[in-house]
Amino acid sequence: RNLTQLDLGLSPGVTVYYGPNAQGKTTLLEAVYLLCIARSFRAENEREVVTFQAANAGEQALVDGTIEKNGQRVRVIVGYQPTHRSGNDTNGLAYNVRKEIRVNRIKRTAGELIGHVNAVLFSAADIELVQGPPSGRRRFLDILLSQADNLYLKGLQRYQKIVQQRNQLLRLVREGRAEADELTFWNDELVREGAWITWRRYEAMRQLTPACVRHHEDLSGQEENLEVAYRPSVLLGGDLSETENNFGEALAAVSYRERARPVTAVGPHRDDFNLMIDDADMGIFASRGQARTLALTLRLAEAEFLSSVRGDGPVVLFDDAFSAMDSSRRHRLLEKATHYEQVLITTTDLE
Repeated sequence: RNLTQLDLGLSPGVTVYYGPNAQGKTTLLEAVYLLCIARSFRAENEREVVTFQAANAGEQALVDGTIEKNGQRVRVIVGYQPTHRSGNDTNGLAYNVRKEIRVNRIKRTAGELIGHVNAVLFSAADIELVQGPPSGRRRFLDILLSQADNLYLKGLQRYQKIVQQRNQLLRLVREGRAEADELTFWNDELVREGAWITWRRYEAMRQLTPACVRHHEDLSGQEENLEVAYRPSVLLGGDLSETENNFGEALAAVSYRERARPVTAVGPHRDDFNLMIDDADMGIFASRGQARTLALTLRLAEAEFLSSVRGDGPVVLFDDAFSAMDSSRRHRLLEKATHYEQVLITTTDLE
């Protein structure tokens, strides 16, 4: 993005990168996160991670990292090759990029990379996990579960393709170019994959909730009753089979609405979860200070979840996460951060 050339050795423990804005501190964390998640946490489109000068010259952009884990070294390379095309898009970018991933020199997909090394990112934008739209909370759960279990990522990818195919067929049915009974196959696929994802999210939330309560109590230091409630768009059953039945019934109930507006109306892509303090929905009633503390709580619970499931702690990244925090919360958060093997912190304020 704005680091033309950098070769950096990272030590265990806590490392702080201090300096003014627009110097590349966040870009450094973006590169580390990219090696773990296979995507930037900042870019809507991956073209944005390549400098304009390099892209216009047709040069490759590479992020190359070596991870020492359990006595072994894993080398991950994520490369982008700009490919020029005619005309600009709405962002004024006249090129696309082709991404290639290699792990120990072997070509891999993004799904095969995720899980080799885990990362948890804290940023000032995390307040949106509390006060933002449901899509951000779904993404939080999906990244968490994908890092914990590659099977979840594969299931999520299958589900997303099913939704796309089904939405296309719904449009054809409305236009009279397909018959309604053609939906039967895609309905069955949607129920099977969607119920499994819903159930996995439910199980994860059951494990995350007590960790959230504990970390929130440590950070806030106040007598507040935190509840975390998963809100799936279909009724949860007592087990996966019953949840599948409920999913099928919910799908049948919205069939008329789906024909009028040809998009899939129920499923994991409509899920959400609520954060409640003393029975008040924090998505509506949280102050900025409360929302920031709750977002940090979610990230700490995420790190604890990954540590317990994978057997080793994630790389922990703080991108200007302390700027709007009082000194007490900063101290408590840093105390928790030092328990992880490697922590990278960016700040514009050394104090």
